[in-house]
Order: sequence, then structure tokens, then C-alpha cells
Amino acid sequence: MCQLLGMNCNVPTDICFSFEGFARRGGETDEHRDGWGIAFFEGKGCRTFMDVQPSADSVVSDLVKHYPIRSMNVIAHIRKASVGAVRLENTHPFIRELWGEYWVFAHNGDLLEYAPELTGCYQPVGTTDSERAFCVILEHLRQSFAKRPPIAGLCKAIREKARQIARLGTFNFLLSNGEILIAHCSTDLHYLIRRYPFDKAELKDLDVTVDFTQVTTPKDRVAVIATEPLTANEEWTRIAPGQCMIFHNGGVVECYKD
Repeated sequence: MCQLLGMNCNVPTDICFSFEGFARRGGETDEHRDGWGIAFFEGKGCRTFMDVQPSADSVVSDLVKHYPIRSMNVIAHIRKASVGAVRLENTHPFIRELWGEYWVFAHNGDLLEYAPELTGCYQPVGTTDSERAFCVILEHLRQSFAKRPPIAGLCKAIREKARQIARLGTFNFLLSNGEILIAHCSTDLHYLIRRYPFDKAELKDLDVTVDFTQVTTPKDRVAVIATEPLTANEEWTRIAPGQCMIFHNGGVVECYKD
């Protein structure tokens, strides 16, 4: 299956360290060779990079690794294709507009028999089950609310639709509008929160260590979410299957269990 990486912070932060290890899983330390993508929210805008080449070998990936884009919400994905050919239009994350905001979505899992009738304004460009599910979620939100509701109502509506979709397969996903990041777990998702006092971190997929005391302030707080832990010396928490977590300003603000 694919792998996910997300970051949610209280100040703009670069993801170079985490992405360096994550990208190695795209064809070097793991088998996810069928493309990759990453989206950075910057204010109301969203900067995206994608490639159908394995992230471990991609020159575009090299750019991202060494380009310290600072963002408060980031979603990345490396793909092992199961539904949909290896093409750019099938590469995650997917992006759409809702209520005058960009929404970004990436999925890990298989929904092999998922073929909903799409009659609203959201239609898939590619042929993946993932993009169809994203369109269904956004259409559900659009029909439920004329404008973006408070976080509690928003997340309740997303959980309801996610619960229905998850009955048809594996539905681990990350979803963000640039303010909050929502993580839904079917099987495998982990997270950690880096806060003061900071320490060193060592990547699992590469012999790289960073001392966060040298690059942070005492007020910084960063939540990192990944399919599998990225570091060897930090304490990651596994998100329970059926759980939906909402991250805001680098911390957990809501946590729901089906």
C-alpha cells in the first residue's frame, strides 16, 4: 500500500528533515515506486509538487528535500499503485476548492469495489478509488453546509462519510484546508508532537540526525503524522483503527473513535 506523511504546526516550519527520510521509502528502503506528491499550504495558496518517478530517484523530490518551504500544514504521499495506472493524474495528493478554500487529500489503502455515482460538482480527473472518495467527501460537505461550519460540525460530517467509505476497504487518509489537518485511521497511522524542550531526532531510513534545539524556539510545536514512524529515537503514538484525529496549531484538538 501507499504511505502518508502530514505536518501541522503553530508556526511556519519546513518539512525537509521528515521528507528526506520519507522519500527514501519511494523505491529505496521500501517498494512504493509508483509516483509521489506533496502539498504545502502558504496562506490561502497551496504549492504542490508531483512526479510519476519514484521519490527516492526523482529530481523533483531532490528539489523539495533541499528547498526549505515553510508551511503550517503539509500533506505528502508515496504511491504503490493498486487502482489506476501510474500517471500524473492518479498521483496524490489531490486538491479541490470548497467554500473558497483549497482542500488537500491523500489516501492509503484499497477501495477496490468503490464505484459511487457522482452527480455533484466534484468529479475525478483520474481513475483512482482515492480521488473518487475525496470527491464524495467534499460533495457531502458542500451539500451539508452553505459555509464552513465550526470544527466540531465539520469533523462530525467527515467522520460520518469516512465511516461509510471505510466499510468497503482500507481508508487511511489525511485531509487539510490549511488550518486544520484531519487524520483518519483504518489500519496504520502514527503521530508525534515535537514541543519544548526539543531534542535530537534520528531518521530510520537514512543516517541523518537533526538537533531541533538549534532550529526551534520554545514556543514552537509541530505534529508529524506518518503511516510508519520516521525516526528511531522518538516516541510515536499509533492511531487506533477507526479513530479520527484533528490537529491544529501543532496539537490535537479533537479525537473521535468510531
